[in-house]
Amino acid sequence: MADLEAIVNFCDELLDAQSFDDYCPNGLQVPGREEVSTIVSGVSASLDLIERAAELNADLILAHHGLIWGRTPSVIDRAARRRLELLFNNNCSLLAYHLPLDGHSEIGNNALIAAAIGCQRQQPFGQLGHQTIGAAGYFSDGGISIGELTARTAAACSDREPLVFDGGPERIKNVAIVSGAGCSYLDDAIKAGFDAFITGEPAERVMNESREGGIHFIAAGHYATETLGVRRLGDLIAERFGASHQFIDVANPI
Repeated sequence: MADLEAIVNFCDELLDAQSFDDYCPNGLQVPGREEVSTIVSGVSASLDLIERAAELNADLILAHHGLIWGRTPSVIDRAARRRLELLFNNNCSLLAYHLPLDGHSEIGNNALIAAAIGCQRQQPFGQLGHQTIGAAGYFSDGGISIGELTARTAAACSDREPLVFDGGPERIKNVAIVSGAGCSYLDDAIKAGFDAFITGEPAERVMNESREGGIHFIAAGHYATETLGVRRLGDLIAERFGASHQFIDVANPI
């Protein structure tokens, strides 16, 4: 069994969690058993995920979207109570990392997407305060077509068919990536001269902005683009501390 505090310290240090000006607290949100042998990971700490973790008698849930946010009400409503009751009754901890798990240069959602779609090299992209939360990727000489990039993106992101506005060049040599609700970085990608931009969710304006900006826009799903980092972090924890880990896919079409 692994020590919960040691796992939390490992993750906090690996992700430099406290350096991000985030919308939520990163790290341990709900403490449970001090010893951990079974870890369940998932994108969002929904009731569905917590119930499935309880069925597996998990000691620790690792999530990208935790329970506590800046917009969280100051009172506990019935939905929050059901989630917390399940965690308390099963003495299960909840560990959550949001922007630190988007921006990490190796196990972050965006770095993993860039690697999965075949980028030969990467650099940070998407400034938020003094941190970056995205990644820029570069393909080998000659680049790839929008059809190939779309297929690679779908394969990387849970085989979900992306929404594509193909307003960019015939051959794509570079791409900017900001997972989840990152479409506000489209303008940054256009100004920086990228051939394509990958994110999770679109906004109404992006069709015209991408076409007029001469860039391909790919929305591969908020959920689908954020499965990679939390799964990889769960695997790392399991490998380092000798615990078992299972990623739970609570499919979400958004």
